[in-house]
Amino acid sequence: MRKIEVVCGEEVETKPLDLREFTVQHVENGMWKRVNKKELREIAERLGLSYDDAQITFAKKLMNAYMKKEIK
Repeated sequence: MRKIEVVCGEEVETKPLDLREFTVQHVENGMWKRVNKKELREIAERLGLSYDDAQITFAKKLMNAYMKKEIK
C-alpha cells in the first residue's frame, strides 16, 4: 500500500519545459560511450585477429575521435 501526501500548490516546484531535452541531437549526445582497450581486445579475439598494444591504442584513439566528431 502506498502513502499519499497532500501538499499545497505553493509547495510544489515548477520549472519550464525545455523542448531541447527531447530533440534527437540532444539524445544522441548522451548515447555514445567511449571505447576502451579491454573491449577492443575482446572483439579482436572473437574475430580471430592478431594485435599488439600499439594497434589497440591506435584503434581506441581513432574510434573515440570519430564518434566524438560524428555525434557533435
